Amino acid sequence: MRAYIYGPDGPAIADVARPAPKGTQVLVRVRACGLNRADLGMTKGHRHGSAGGVGSVLGMEWAGEVAELGPEAKGVAIGDRVMGSGAAAFAEYALADHGRLFKIPAAMSFPEAATLPVALATMHNAVVTEGRLQAGQSVLIQGASSGVGLMAMQIATLKGAKPVIGSSTDAMRRGRLKEFGADLAIDSSDPGWVDQVLNATGGEGVDLIVDQVSGKVASQNLAATKIKGRIVNVGRLGGTRAEFNFDLHAVRRITYVGVTFRTRTIEEIRAIFDAVKKDIWPAVESRKLALPVDKVFAFDDIGKAFAHMEANKHLGKIVVTL
Repeated sequence: MRAYIYGPDGPAIADVARPAPKGTQVLVRVRACGLNRADLGMTKGHRHGSAGGVGSVLGMEWAGEVAELGPEAKGVAIGDRVMGSGAAAFAEYALADHGRLFKIPAAMSFPEAATLPVALATMHNAVVTEGRLQAGQSVLIQGASSGVGLMAMQIATLKGAKPVIGSSTDAMRRGRLKEFGADLAIDSSDPGWVDQVLNATGGEGVDLIVDQVSGKVASQNLAATKIKGRIVNVGRLGGTRAEFNFDLHAVRRITYVGVTFRTRTIEEIRAIFDAVKKDIWPAVESRKLALPVDKVFAFDDIGKAFAHMEANKHLGKIVVTL
């Protein structure tokens, strides 16, 4: 089968062996793939947990049809339209655990479905499970113009958060955040953004920050979080190391939680997917929770898709179709 791999000379489309499902695995005929920031790093040779490196098939989310079932796979049938996440997504066929799949709603296309698995699983876990967001509480999404950031704002709005604040350093994208639930859009590169958040929350700060930026905003986040508030660290686009005001963290009694899929067991990941299905799936089916498709590329043009991502001018998801 054809796949997009990281080879000795960098990323390229190559012929590789078609995988076979074992145990609880499902083999999916991939029809569309969503691009993520972690994929961009892997095209440069970086590893993402156990994924990436020379010889690996790249990619982490896709949509397609069930082609074959492992002997212990349950809950799906051959021919089902599904979307899911896992390693080696950029290929004609991909494997996934049966608990790491969502069935695609009837009216949803494969490209639309390919935008959702990572965003839904990541941000329901961050906002609802780890962030413990309740109706009427305030929330700040750092890095809100990314696909997962747009989903976080929508989930927060669905859960009755008020106000919902989103950050983006790009003026065009910042100007569109209100379309996805933001009551206030801020520029986290503006030294005055903390004051803007405090003004919007009566001087208290937000109940919850979902942080995809980290780096230089880490201590600023502490100042923008209310006493006994929560910060869930999802991403580190602004850097993995920076000053951290431990005294402010203690004085404001902030709960600081780090999350990643890289160290989660398959049982933990299944629980995250189950929580999405039980809690917010009707909103997915009704399109209350949806992501814009910025641009669709053919699989032969996947290199151009990553160049488009690296240009960093898109809003929403970049999709590749097979």
